[in-house]
This record gives sequence, C-alpha cells and structure tokens, in this order.
Amino acid sequence: MKNATKNSCTGLVCLLMGGAVFAADQPATSLSPAAAPATNVLGPKIQFETTVHDFGRAMSGEQVKYIYTFKNVGDQTLEVSGVQACGCLTTDFTRKTEPGMTGSVPVSFNSSAYGGPVFKAITVTSNDKSNPRAQLQFKGTVWKALEVIPPFAVFNQLNVESPPATITVRIVNNLDEQVTLSEPVSQNPAFAAEVKTVKPGKEFQVVVSTVPPLTQGSVNGKITIKTTSSKSPEITINALANGVQPVVSVNPSQLLLPGAPLATQQTRSVDIVNHGPNTLSLSEPTVNMPGVDVQLKEMTPGHLYAAMLTFPQGFAIPQGEHIELSVKSSLASAPVIKVPIIQNSAHTAPLVMPIKPRASDAIHVPAQAASH
Repeated sequence: MKNATKNSCTGLVCLLMGGAVFAADQPATSLSPAAAPATNVLGPKIQFETTVHDFGRAMSGEQVKYIYTFKNVGDQTLEVSGVQACGCLTTDFTRKTEPGMTGSVPVSFNSSAYGGPVFKAITVTSNDKSNPRAQLQFKGTVWKALEVIPPFAVFNQLNVESPPATITVRIVNNLDEQVTLSEPVSQNPAFAAEVKTVKPGKEFQVVVSTVPPLTQGSVNGKITIKTTSSKSPEITINALANGVQPVVSVNPSQLLLPGAPLATQQTRSVDIVNHGPNTLSLSEPTVNMPGVDVQLKEMTPGHLYAAMLTFPQGFAIPQGEHIELSVKSSLASAPVIKVPIIQNSAHTAPLVMPIKPRASDAIHVPAQAASH
C-alpha cells in the first residue's frame, strides 16, 4: 500500500513536472488588449505652477516683474522654442528642461504708457505635443500719479476760419500730497490752453482751444504743463485738429474735356460749398475763352452753389493756354474761386510711311513662261 501510495505520488510529481515542461515548450501567446499591461509614454510635458498672474495695482512708470515657473512632468527632454507677447512685455525663458526638472518664463512689463485695467496674453511654444502653445495671462491695474482725462484733445469738423473751439481736459491728483500746476505751454500757436482749479491741489481743468486761422489738413500740437510732483513732474496733452477744411471747397477741383476739337457739345457741372459760418454770395461766373455758356444756381442759400458749363461742338483749347472758370465771392479769404479746365490733346491720324519694295522681293518670271 505504501508502495502504491509512493508510486501514485511519484506519478503526480511527474505529471506536474511534465505539465511544466510542456508549458515551457509552447510558443508565447499574445495577451488580449484588455489583459495587456498599460504603457505610459508621456514624452515631454509642460506643467505651469500657475498660468494667470494678477499683479494688482501698479503706478504708471513702474517696471512690473513676475516669473512663471513650469515643470517637465514628462519622460523626455522638454524644449521651449519661443515665447510670444506684446511689445510692452520683455521675456526670457528656460530652453531645455529634463524630466522632473523645472524651468521659468520671467516677464517684465513697462507700464509707462498705460492707465486703468491691463490684460496681456503670453504664448509659450514647446515640443509638448499635448500642449504645444501654452497660454499664460498677465493682468492688473495701472494707476497714474496725475491722471489726464482724456489724454488728448481732438477737434473735428473745422475749417480754416472756424471760430475758436474748446475741449476741457481733467487732471486728477491720485497722490496723498497736494500738487500745483504751472501755466501751460503750447508748442503750436494753433492751440492755446488755460488751467482752472477745481479742488486745490487735487483736481484741475485744462481748457484747450483752437486759435484761427488754421491751416488746411490735419493740425497737431503738444501742450506741456510742469507740476510740483516728483513722480509726475510734467504733464503732456496732445491736441489735434482733424481734417481742417478750406472755407470754400470745389467739386470737382478741375474740369476735364475730351480731345480737341470737341466732336459734340459737352456739359459739365461744378459744386461750390461754403464750410464757414458766414454767408457766401457768388457772382460773375466766367470762362476766359469765348463760346462757353456758364449758368450759376444757388442750391442752398449762402452755402451751396452749382455752376453749369456748356462747351460747344468744335471747342478746342489752344496749346499752352491756361483756361479756367472764375467766380467772384463775397468772402474776404476767398475773393475769387477758380476751377482749371483741361482738354486732352487733339486727335491726329497715325502717320503712314510708304513701303519701298526691296530688290530681293522682286518676282522673277522665266523667259519661256513669259512668252506664253
């Protein structure tokens, strides 16, 4: 019985061993996707400690600095290739960061030209495939020691003889100390300024006005005011008279006729507009060449006139002559209004030169053929 038991045990051991050997001899089988071990290949991966920085309040002129810190939480080298921000931000950055290590993006903000809320976006470009263009935010509020509201004076719809126009600019002192302002200095005589006190040492008004006559087009000027504040020793107010028009405008500014002589009768019209405050009267419309009929009609009393010119068939401006429409005006600044009249050159037939046959072009006929 013991032998039987022993043999049975021996057989069981052999069976188990045989099974083990069999299993070892079989080719390896692939695991099903569900049973396959998970692989976690990250590559480079950027992770910022914070993506938003609020610097709070800063006085205009201060250099506001901050450092954004990031970590490479991936398993390959992180490479930052660039940082894009607006011109008021200067940045530097860590270009290569090994796995598990940290890098930085320092930012420096020049607040000199700013006032009020500020928001800036920063883009960090890297080889992190999951976040190749990481976005950062930089924000806060910039306040000025002496605030100018608005910082400029813009005048519109003026003509060269418009009466003085005014714009009021407020100056508010945000400091604890009181300040005084000196008399304004205008760099352009087309503008003048006067300071008025609203609250002694704390709030002022600067009345900016135009000084006629103005020049046609856009007129720029700068007004400076000295202060007793060491933090804002000088205030600048920019003044602009935008698109100053002439007292009288003409449309079109010149009349263009077809080539001389005119094949048919031609009619042209001219609008004369008064932009000034005074009433405009026009009279004696003429063209300094006979044969042209001119009719003048008042469309809007004192402000808009239409001149109708009729040019006869065969009209031709002699070469070198200066022909124009002239209208007398009641305005001292524009006593005579003139509109040039231009005509294209006379039509001429193209010159055709006779073509002489060349000896080589002669046709030779054989004598026998000629006899027939």
